[in-house]
Amino acid sequence: MHKTFKKTLLAAAAATLLSGAAQADVKVGVILGFTGPIESLTPTMADAAELAFAEASSSGKLLGGETITAVRGDSTCVDAAAATAAAERLVNSDGVSAIMGADCSGVTGAIAKNVGAPNGVAMISPSATSPGLSVFEDNGVFFRTAPSDARQGVVLADIVKGRGIDTVAVTYTNNDYGKGLADAFASAFKAIGGSITIEAAHEDGKADYSAEVGALSASGASELVVLGYLDQGGRGIIQASIDSGAFDRFILADGMIGDSLLTVDGGIEGTFGTLPGSQSAGAKMFADVAAAGGIATGPYAAESYDAGALIALAMQAAGSADRAGIVANIANVANAPGEVILPGELAKGLEILANGGQVNYEGASNVEFDANGDPAGSYKEQEVVDGAFTTIKVH
Repeated sequence: MHKTFKKTLLAAAAATLLSGAAQADVKVGVILGFTGPIESLTPTMADAAELAFAEASSSGKLLGGETITAVRGDSTCVDAAAATAAAERLVNSDGVSAIMGADCSGVTGAIAKNVGAPNGVAMISPSATSPGLSVFEDNGVFFRTAPSDARQGVVLADIVKGRGIDTVAVTYTNNDYGKGLADAFASAFKAIGGSITIEAAHEDGKADYSAEVGALSASGASELVVLGYLDQGGRGIIQASIDSGAFDRFILADGMIGDSLLTVDGGIEGTFGTLPGSQSAGAKMFADVAAAGGIATGPYAAESYDAGALIALAMQAAGSADRAGIVANIANVANAPGEVILPGELAKGLEILANGGQVNYEGASNVEFDANGDPAGSYKEQEVVDGAFTTIKVH
């Protein structure tokens, strides 16, 4: 939590105690891959969620003056057993009322099935995008603020074809996220007349990806779609491609977009891809809130703030930090009808709910859940221009 918000939160707590009112502390889990293939993204994601918790807490309006304390756990992004153990600690030892997370699709599904659903603990993931998470049995506890890859695959295919690219090779990380996204992209690309010369999985954690790149290059494609992780195998594929001269521009999806990829030797100028996000009024307000809070913005930061905000608002709607009450009220505070609430307006939303009113939290990412707890979402088309990821258009 940023120092400015810590001071604000402490001041609010002191004022409440001086007034003679009792104050309780609500624990909420934040489980993300602080180690692993997206570890360069997760600190900002956690900070964004905790910014929402601090905003709600320092307002003094949350459940009559209660505060939220975040308890972090490491999902690792890739190790389902370790992620499940971390979540069990949060739920059974730390006693969290809800979970913001997890991040990568495989570990998120494992936590939801093994910990969230059996214990009735709400989970809101800011970044798990596998289509399979829309239909698994979760007892209604799972939501996500990032849209499904069933949609991202279509959007990315349209962008690629719209740029006049008819033939590509595809490599994807060998897990639920990579396979689901590759299938969605391939189906959509072929449906609009595109051709795929090879679809090949790659494993994360290897020191050398020259063999994989050789096979991709031998397929005859001049364009390479990389559906992996920016701090792991996807990065290795790109570096090996540049080193060998096999490919010099890449087509990416969300797991590959982040500033750490810009340090690849040789550069990736002209590389483009898709990332959930928008340029709505809510997105702009989040940028202002983040700047005021002294935190960075980056991939999935907006979705993380929204996940944290929804947990706080659901508590207020339930009238307590009861786990079942939070689960029952997440969709109620996210969807119409109700007064629209944007980033920086959590105090307003909490007050409306305390007075028996309704809110429609749109937040930074235009949240609106369907029956599966999925948002429709929008995507930024981003391209590396002058050494930086730049938004070209929102789809």
